[in-house]
Amino acid sequence: MARDTKQRILEAALEIFARDGYEGTNVKDIADAVGLVKSGIYKHFENKESIWNATIEMVASYYEEHMNERRNVLKIPQNMDELLKLTMGMVNFTIHDRKVIMIRRILTKEQFRDEKIRDLANAHFVYDIEAMFTEIFKGMMEAGVIRECDPEVLAFSYTAPISVLIRMCDREPLKEEEVTGKISKHVELFSETYRLS
Repeated sequence: MARDTKQRILEAALEIFARDGYEGTNVKDIADAVGLVKSGIYKHFENKESIWNATIEMVASYYEEHMNERRNVLKIPQNMDELLKLTMGMVNFTIHDRKVIMIRRILTKEQFRDEKIRDLANAHFVYDIEAMFTEIFKGMMEAGVIRECDPEVLAFSYTAPISVLIRMCDREPLKEEEVTGKISKHVELFSETYRLS
């Protein structure tokens, strides 16, 4: 029961931190969201900072688990249609998974306040996805699907516009169709530019 309450507190904290940021959140907001009095929160957490740290640990674990899940089942695309399907599957996941959306909001808001968050933001927005696509493009080059070039630079040039568009979708969810259309066209242009046959 205590573990369930602690998890409910963290889930509520995630929502509130994502909406209001660290500075704009107080323990009473979290307590109200869970249906507890403030003293009920303090049975599980020492203060707001300890709730924040536990929330960030939960966020990092969730992100890592889902990134690893995607890496472990990752199959190197054998043609450009498979690359489009892989990319759009990842895009659809990241723009619809509520926890991932909240994670991006927290990272965006707090990256200038907290070094740990800055590092997570860099990993989430740049390094992890770039590393994943570097491996994908190496495999596609080895399979003779795309032309040889620096796979790391190619991964960066491929993923950066997609990341920008996903974050635009976070700010303006009603533009999802426009965003996914632009990403699809980006992949098509990439295909025309780099495919071998």
